[in-house]
Amino acid sequence: MTEKTKTLRSDPILSRRSFDETESRIAFASHPVHAMMVAFPISAAFGTFGADLLYWATGDVFWARAALWAIGSGFIFGVLAGMVGTVELLSVPGIRVRAASWTHFILAMTLLSVLGGNWGLRLGDPVGAILPYGVMLSALCVLMTGLTGWHGGKLVFDYQIGTQRGSDQD
Repeated sequence: MTEKTKTLRSDPILSRRSFDETESRIAFASHPVHAMMVAFPISAAFGTFGADLLYWATGDVFWARAALWAIGSGFIFGVLAGMVGTVELLSVPGIRVRAASWTHFILAMTLLSVLGGNWGLRLGDPVGAILPYGVMLSALCVLMTGLTGWHGGKLVFDYQIGTQRGSDQD
């Protein structure tokens, strides 16, 4: 097989040198900041749904206020995590070149839109917003969080995105 034939048959992504450059640029003590930050909006999305269900079951206004604070903090921390993730996506060639990274990014931005809409719905009337639309939006947030997190986990576990390469892998 000639060198020209090998070049035509080779995978264009794998032949790029930058494909293996996947180490996080924004890290604290070698731990990717984005991975640390996403725990907050994830737990807040699930907490909002739980508070909505508890309000629905008990009618206690405390749960409506708790849901308002949870969804607000989830949105704010989600924006912060999204900013760090976007910088990583755009600055690390091995992340940017993978289609799965862009899928995760699009899902995360869509999730942020739903989180923000859910928070905005509740700002005027935290109690009245829960039934029926608030609880439905919270359920959608939980489903989207799971889907977005699955794609993010796939990037880390399947492609070692954001991980530090050891000397044995060089």
